[in-house]
Amino acid sequence: MATPNPTSLPLPSSSSNFLSLPRTATCIPFPLKRPLLHPKPRLSLNSLASPDLDPSLPSNVHTFWEWLRQEGLLSSKTHVKPAIFPEGLGLATTKDLSKNEVVLEVPKRFWINPDAVANSEIGNVCSGLKPWISVALFLIRENFKEDSRWRRYLDILPQETDSTVFWSEEELAELQGTQLLSTTLNVKEYVKSEFHKVEEIILRHKDLFPTPITLDDFFWAFGILRSRAFSRLRGQNLVLIPFADLVNHSADVTSEEHAWEVKGPAGLFSWDILFSLRSPISVKAGEQVFIQYDLKKSNADLALDYGFVESKPDRNAYTLTLEIPESDPFYDDKLDIAETNGLGETAYFDIVLDRPFPDAMLPFLRLLALGGTDAFLLESLFRNSIWGHLEMPVSRANEEFVCQVVRNACEVALSGYRTTLEEDEKLKEEKLDSRLRIAVGIREGEKRVLQQIIKIFKDRELELDELEYYQERRLKDLGLCGEQGEIIFWESK
Repeated sequence: MATPNPTSLPLPSSSSNFLSLPRTATCIPFPLKRPLLHPKPRLSLNSLASPDLDPSLPSNVHTFWEWLRQEGLLSSKTHVKPAIFPEGLGLATTKDLSKNEVVLEVPKRFWINPDAVANSEIGNVCSGLKPWISVALFLIRENFKEDSRWRRYLDILPQETDSTVFWSEEELAELQGTQLLSTTLNVKEYVKSEFHKVEEIILRHKDLFPTPITLDDFFWAFGILRSRAFSRLRGQNLVLIPFADLVNHSADVTSEEHAWEVKGPAGLFSWDILFSLRSPISVKAGEQVFIQYDLKKSNADLALDYGFVESKPDRNAYTLTLEIPESDPFYDDKLDIAETNGLGETAYFDIVLDRPFPDAMLPFLRLLALGGTDAFLLESLFRNSIWGHLEMPVSRANEEFVCQVVRNACEVALSGYRTTLEEDEKLKEEKLDSRLRIAVGIREGEKRVLQQIIKIFKDRELELDELEYYQERRLKDLGLCGEQGEIIFWESK
């Protein structure tokens, strides 16, 4: 895949590079996300206004609501209805809700998932495809059909979101220097390559795909699935759930638990599995119901998946990519040690603003920098204990080199942005369009994390003379060194 060249710094002697910035992924697994909608609904000639909804809502939303009613999806447990909020189209409560109260239920027969594909006309053709690709083709095909069972639902889906996947080249230029830019370009290349693979199948089965499918259609389906699919459902790893996917995200919801569940048939005359959406917090009548999409996602993840960022500091992250270079004379030993401790040739460490470093990062950095007079620790004699030694400073030279490499790499990364942190802070005070606001937020967040890393390692360098290293610890263990680091001489009498 075409990606920007990462920033890298050389190791001494015959070793090459072990720290690369920005992170560029060579494989983009399809992530399962939860929904967000910024609607640009298509107008329908068969719209029907509903007295239950705000008359100012788009006509397609009224028609969608009536479809839900006709299909029996509105029940005594339905306590929400579509409404417009600052986030876009969302779910408003029709009564006061208590925490964890059910707000809607959707039977499995209305879900769009691999099972729906398998039971459709294109089931056999899609049987060997990746699940998300088969669902994407199904979604596109249904969207072309005027008589689709999901017509009213498809008519309220957005043509695109503010996800960086849909940004223009000019908009992407605002992400210059960010890791999100390289990730976005990788994702776009990945989607494009998957489309070219499946194009042959589409062309071979024109009877099933009478309307030509374009790359733009494929990106639309990818964006819909990435932003709206629910995950971690019982036995379901990729599923669109009409009505439920109108629920928006709020940073104020701090738990992902109990927001939804899948329930089996209940009662003698009940035969369908149900998706049940709950309100994770208490809500007053008329207010919007929110859920938490994912507490573990960074702002870059949120921007890529949904098209928004948060102001919370712990959403800002930067990934350090560390790699054992093949040119390292101790490559085999270091790789063996890394694999023994749950790592590999390449390791990715997500640094979160105002959070401690990942536990394994410093030991791995010290391992990568091991050489010279410290290389004896790589001998098989130390294989079972070396990681414990790496969790503490090895030598002054090793620790100093680690500090310099990381600090220099971060400073180089900072120089790659088109703006300074101060300029981004001023821009945030202006009225920006949604995508520029995202770009500024991403730039600012990454820079703050990089500055934090630089400060930590710069402060560490100032403490080098005060740290206790392997040799001193070893002498203390043997009783040959005092608590103040002085050498104890044993004299014979």
